[in-house]
Amino acid sequence: MNFNKQKTKQKKDILSSPKLRRSSHLTLFFYKYALVVIIALIVTAAGLSIGFIRGILNNTPNVSLDSIHSKGFITMIYDKDGNVTRKLSTSDSNRVYVSLDKIPANLQNAFISIEDVRFYNHNGIDMRGIARSFFLGLKEKSLDQGGSTITQQLVKNNILGIQPEKTTIERIERKIKEQSLALELEKITSKQKILEEYLNAINLGEGTLGVQTASQKYFNKDVSDLTLSECTVLAGITKNPTRMNPITHPNSNAARRMTILKIMLEEHYITKSEYSEAVNDNVYERIQKINARQQKNYTANSYFDDALILQVVRDLKEKLGYDETKAYNAIYSGGLKIYSTQDSKIQRIADKVTNDPDNYPAGTKVALSYSLTGTDKNGKEVSYSENDVLSYMKKHKLGTSLIFADKSSAENMARKFTKSLKKNGVSVINEQVSTVIQPQISMTIIDQRTGQVEALVGGRGVKSENLSLNRATGTTRQPGSTFKVLSTFLPALDTKNMTLATVYDDAPYEYLDTGRPVRNYYKGYRGFSTIREAVTNSMNIVSAKTMADVTPEVAYEYLQKLGFTTLVDNKTTADGKTFSDVNQSMALGGLTYGVTNLELTGAFSAVANGGTYHRPSLYTKVVDQSGKVLLNSSSSGTLVMKESTAFLLTDAMKDVIKKGTGKPAALSSGMPAAGKTGTTTSDYDYWFSGYTPYHTASVWMGYDRNTSFSSGSQHEKIWKLVMDQIVKEKNEPIKEFSKPNSIVKARICTKSGKLAVKGTCDHDPRGSMIKTEYFALGTKPTKPCDIHVAIEICKKSGYPANSACPEGQLLRKIYITRPKGSKGITDDTQYQIPDLYVKYMCGLHTPE
Repeated sequence: MNFNKQKTKQKKDILSSPKLRRSSHLTLFFYKYALVVIIALIVTAAGLSIGFIRGILNNTPNVSLDSIHSKGFITMIYDKDGNVTRKLSTSDSNRVYVSLDKIPANLQNAFISIEDVRFYNHNGIDMRGIARSFFLGLKEKSLDQGGSTITQQLVKNNILGIQPEKTTIERIERKIKEQSLALELEKITSKQKILEEYLNAINLGEGTLGVQTASQKYFNKDVSDLTLSECTVLAGITKNPTRMNPITHPNSNAARRMTILKIMLEEHYITKSEYSEAVNDNVYERIQKINARQQKNYTANSYFDDALILQVVRDLKEKLGYDETKAYNAIYSGGLKIYSTQDSKIQRIADKVTNDPDNYPAGTKVALSYSLTGTDKNGKEVSYSENDVLSYMKKHKLGTSLIFADKSSAENMARKFTKSLKKNGVSVINEQVSTVIQPQISMTIIDQRTGQVEALVGGRGVKSENLSLNRATGTTRQPGSTFKVLSTFLPALDTKNMTLATVYDDAPYEYLDTGRPVRNYYKGYRGFSTIREAVTNSMNIVSAKTMADVTPEVAYEYLQKLGFTTLVDNKTTADGKTFSDVNQSMALGGLTYGVTNLELTGAFSAVANGGTYHRPSLYTKVVDQSGKVLLNSSSSGTLVMKESTAFLLTDAMKDVIKKGTGKPAALSSGMPAAGKTGTTTSDYDYWFSGYTPYHTASVWMGYDRNTSFSSGSQHEKIWKLVMDQIVKEKNEPIKEFSKPNSIVKARICTKSGKLAVKGTCDHDPRGSMIKTEYFALGTKPTKPCDIHVAIEICKKSGYPANSACPEGQLLRKIYITRPKGSKGITDDTQYQIPDLYVKYMCGLHTPE
């Protein structure tokens, strides 16, 4: 028997053994059983899925030609008294229906190229697009990766309308409805009709709906007269009507426009020569010129309306799961009723005061804003900004700042720079030159009891665009010393058992974490100072020392509770640099990015409201056209500090206005007020945040690009003017801030923070250091002052007396004791016990 036959026989013997046969039967049994279980699970899952889908389809509206036809509804914005303040996107003024034969083929193909390249080849659902979005979703860990066809988008916007899409189940339900209706729609009508309805329905920014209205808005012509270049501009807007707006964000739109042109070339919709002609068209310059002419007869949304719209968009996305396009469609054509928190009377006061040129420092100037996109001599895309203008100016010794004396000077510099680019072979595609009056301002006014924003100013001067730069909500600035109260003294009083009488030595000091010296805004050092005095006089060194005891980590936790979203906790950038605001300099407002006016005002409103924080809201509710409440912003608020802490901070900030750095903000109406000033390094930013028993308001003044200047306390005076006029307009009764039962009083020495000792603390050479101070229950000091020392001096010897010195020759003097190792010379130095007095006593009189 050869080897192979022997192996075969051995294998057969093994396979035929009784033990293996029993094992094989057992394995087969389990295999069959597992297979039955798996099949059962699949059938069960399939049954459940079919039931789930059937349930969704049973609640899906029927599709018809009428149901897909665009129906625009007016959205109304109301102020807090129920008056209509703005109408958004009526169907008459923002949508003009045009048939497909009036829409150029280039425009049709541009939209198809970027939105649904296989539009003419699918049956309503693009399986390749779905597969692509599925795998992209896995990669990005997101279910929102596109894949919708033009048919689906039409169904979503015109049939399904406003529906919540927050949860995964809701998004799946919406997708199933979309796809089902898309398949049905493709059965009852033509591709041409679907495309026609789609092009008349889409949101194309600036409140325009449909291609005809957008064509009139951006190009001042009928859609039938659009060039290829202009067609691709419109098609580029749809992805994000805000960030792709060709007026406010031409560079973003230009990049997407180039993508569309490349796809159209690849799909043979256009020729190479048509492509080149479109690429070299300076289309954005025309858009800017047309927009400038239109602005003369155009009234843009107010800064409040802009902020309101963005907050509603944010909440529709966060709370109902809308995407951005759907959120804007709901606002501009959904027939919503948006009940804002705006008090029109207060808003008019704020607008009038902040736009009065007499309320600003002398020598108003303008800032140059510049952007240019084009191609260099090799055909490569290039872009330039005002920073390039500044570099050009420095190189040719034409200046070191983009701040100019007047508009003409700024525009002349821009022309010089553009001319230099052209000389170097740059072909201009789009150029934007504008000037903005400087210094600028922002102001937010909040009803602290509810967190409702009553008025908002995002800048001064003519507002010519919707959703333009809003300095109250959209920019961050360094808060300076206003931050001391929130970042440092609030947690010190609230959680570290400190009091307004807690004393620190205002003496030379360096940050513990960096070793950098901390400097006060005033010259010299004031020695032993209480926290109350540190708040009143904005003392940097005392603030930094307090932060060291509070710890930046605790401070950061409090700031998070107060609603700040722009602070950084160990952020690492792409180039490996790490940034963090959790450090000692946070005491003085030294932050990575800064804060917004809105959030700073919201934080101060929590102090004004007895410690309860409300997230600032610009609306109370949003109602759809059927009367259903979509959004509701009312809340009971969150207690973020003790009521006693809020009162103590308020009482200290009353002193800021009465006798400290905020005296120019003192109200003429007699209404009690509390507040805090803030000025940043190099005098870039000027702040005043304060409140009355009714309203909290913050004013920021500064240049859009950091520039040193002197406010001359104008920012504080603007705060005062607005708040005084509110008292008069609203006829508000004068009342004091309420004092909680958890507050007690004690007479303390301001040099030690401990109980005052009569006969010493009141005989300090500079005057009495005794003051009645407020304390939270349980924090009142129990020990007497140990800083003031009374010493009897022998008049004859000039040294401390001994028991032999005649009583008639004794002179009682009060001195200060300072801790060992105290640095530098302070206001206390000349009053501390002389070293000789410690070592020697009177030698002229000898005790028996």
